[in-house]
Amino acid sequence: MTESNLEPPTSASAAKDTPDARWTPRLWGTLLVLCTVLFLDGLDISMVGVTLPAIQADLGLSTSTLQWIVSGYVLGYGGLLLLGGRTADLLGRRRVLLIALAVFAGASLLSVFVDNGTLLIATRFIKGVAAAFTAPAGLSILTTTFAEGPVRNRALGIYTVFGASGFSSGLILGGVLSEIDWRAVFLLPAPLALAALVAGIKFIPKTSEKAEGGHDILGAVLSTSALLLLVFTVVSAPEAGWATFRTIGSFVLVAVLAAAFLLTENRLAHPLVRLGIFKNKLLVQANLAAMTVFGSYAAFQFVVALYLQTVLGWSPLEMALALLPAGLIVATSGPTMGKLITRYGTAPLVTIGMVAFTAAYALFLRADAEPSLVTVILPTAVLLGFGFALAFSSLNVQATTGVADNEQGLASGLVQTSFQIGGAVVLAITSAIVGSTEVKPGEVPDTFYPAIGFITVIAVIGLAAALRGWAHQRRTDFDDELDRERELDLVA
Repeated sequence: MTESNLEPPTSASAAKDTPDARWTPRLWGTLLVLCTVLFLDGLDISMVGVTLPAIQADLGLSTSTLQWIVSGYVLGYGGLLLLGGRTADLLGRRRVLLIALAVFAGASLLSVFVDNGTLLIATRFIKGVAAAFTAPAGLSILTTTFAEGPVRNRALGIYTVFGASGFSSGLILGGVLSEIDWRAVFLLPAPLALAALVAGIKFIPKTSEKAEGGHDILGAVLSTSALLLLVFTVVSAPEAGWATFRTIGSFVLVAVLAAAFLLTENRLAHPLVRLGIFKNKLLVQANLAAMTVFGSYAAFQFVVALYLQTVLGWSPLEMALALLPAGLIVATSGPTMGKLITRYGTAPLVTIGMVAFTAAYALFLRADAEPSLVTVILPTAVLLGFGFALAFSSLNVQATTGVADNEQGLASGLVQTSFQIGGAVVLAITSAIVGSTEVKPGEVPDTFYPAIGFITVIAVIGLAAALRGWAHQRRTDFDDELDRERELDLVA
């Protein structure tokens, strides 16, 4: 990569040339900006869920309309991530990141002043679209700035901890701010995004590196249409009905669009998604596991929110404090994750993380109308914290390892898309299971245990993908060792 505006030793390329050297203030500044961007993405998803009842009461929204305040963000985010990643590769990652940050900040500020549900949902969609460009651009800036190996592992360990902390701290911040006013929840991301924008202009290096080829317009239209329709279908299916002509027809159309996209990409010299990238088995397994990680966690958070607040009568802040151990574990894992990934590789850590997730969800099947804080809630929170700390960081490393610099935006977009699509699909199915029975105070609904059981099954699927990734890594390491021994024999 060419760093046109930096001179050694403050260049970001110093992270490539001298991996054991101390990071310069500019490198730390770049990493902090990227961490703030990812933190905002997680924060905006988790924080808003806490204040939905206050929004409903103030704006007079129906329950079906209220869900789109969350789903609108996911729709824009999950539907446009692939386009965001490819755009970052083609137009320049720094430029795309900064423009999208400005849009994100503007939409956040605008949402504070709207007094109409439709306008609020529109601002949420715009923020999701902006995040669809900031997320892959930010991750690809990191992976092309920090050399693959110990340096990148250390940077990604810190980076992904910020992202996971955004999800966990969003619950607490949402609970605190909703006590003041629900609009304060929408205001908070604006100054953070503006601060990241100003710091990004200063710290993120300008580069001349861009991917070859032009925009694959047809591929962009087909993939974006398929993903948008998929997310829209799964989030609206509980209300419309899973077996209705509308829902089934939408899924069929998604399949048609996806098939057309694959045919288009296979014929182009410079496609939106080079299909050959899926020959990277670790990338494929990382994306599958990513779907299950965020899908199971988002669905579990939804069920637990209903359980703790409606059944047990806890306040949003009490619920947030109950899950605080998970956030603390994730937040303090940054300094060690890079070292663990460098020493053991990503596959074992992803596997252990998925075991922790599975155990956490299975343990919550013991919850009843009077759950034990010591034997159920606290152990579940601790297991979730370890699961996120180990799996989230490792999956981001695994999904971008062995990928060329000019396709880092694509690889980043793919894994971020997997997280969001997994969240949308699993959450939609889980909400359909729970929604079939009315949730009453002091009474655990019959659908609670099937919902937790379904979430546990999703985690088991992720565990199976992680085990395949571990087996593949062991085979690769064994083959590499054989190659080294053959080279030594030839030299001898």
